[in-house]
Amino acid sequence: MKHRRVPFERPWIIAFSIAMFIAVVTILAINLSTTAQYTYTSFFCSPSRGKGFAAGGSTTPTQLHAILHYATSKEVPQQSRAEIRVTMDLLHTSYYESGCNMLVFGLGHDSLMWSAFNPNGLTMFLEEDPDWVQSILTRAPSLRVHAVNYQTHLYDAKNLLAHYKVEPSCLPPKLHLRGNSRCRHVTHAQLLVLSELPDEVYNKEWDVILIDGPKGYFPEAPGRMAAIYTAAVIAKFRRRPGVTHVILHDVDRRVEKAYAERFLCRKHMVTSVGRLWHFIIPPAPKEATQQRSTSFFC
Repeated sequence: MKHRRVPFERPWIIAFSIAMFIAVVTILAINLSTTAQYTYTSFFCSPSRGKGFAAGGSTTPTQLHAILHYATSKEVPQQSRAEIRVTMDLLHTSYYESGCNMLVFGLGHDSLMWSAFNPNGLTMFLEEDPDWVQSILTRAPSLRVHAVNYQTHLYDAKNLLAHYKVEPSCLPPKLHLRGNSRCRHVTHAQLLVLSELPDEVYNKEWDVILIDGPKGYFPEAPGRMAAIYTAAVIAKFRRRPGVTHVILHDVDRRVEKAYAERFLCRKHMVTSVGRLWHFIIPPAPKEATQQRSTSFFC
């Protein structure tokens, strides 16, 4: 997400468009909130039912920071404009009046944009590089970020995929996230599940999960195997009514594609744009979480 620059012919156009979009949405929301006779919820997401846009119609610090940043910076998001629209439209159309919890794997030049699109909801970022966390937070201190320790390497993705079905802790009824140190490839000691995340990650119900990290473009990189698997488990074990939207970037790469097809499932895919897939995953029936099945995910 963070170490590559996309070779746009005119990257400033995308940065300027993002800044202008955020500015226009903010102005429209403020105008509507002051003229309507009812409480206007966020153009995208609201923190809870009954609360108005940005705590009463004002712009949030994150939105103002995003406008300034993208209007003056040459740094642009990795995703294309069409790919960005998938997540942006989802936040607008599906979470107009309801709460929105968004979990993002990866931290980069687009993080301030995602947070600005969700001004009153909770947007949390998980990043593997502590130095990069500090670098981004220096420029965008309002972002909510946690450092994550991945115990995988991209070169072992094939072995992990072949092994998970024989490890009881990778499937129901023993499957769980927090503290699960057994869902791993025994020989290579590669842990497929993210078992040591902050409690807040496990305790929240996540409406949108965006996977654009960790790094996955050289053999020693962590790869996105654990991020995809963990996202699938979060979606399947959802307790609150509703579905989980999982958006995965870089599906042109072999590992992302293989793990998406195994754990997120093509039958749940609703959108394919560029190098991005969007899945809508329903929670598993309670009985399915209580019995062993190698087809639990797909």
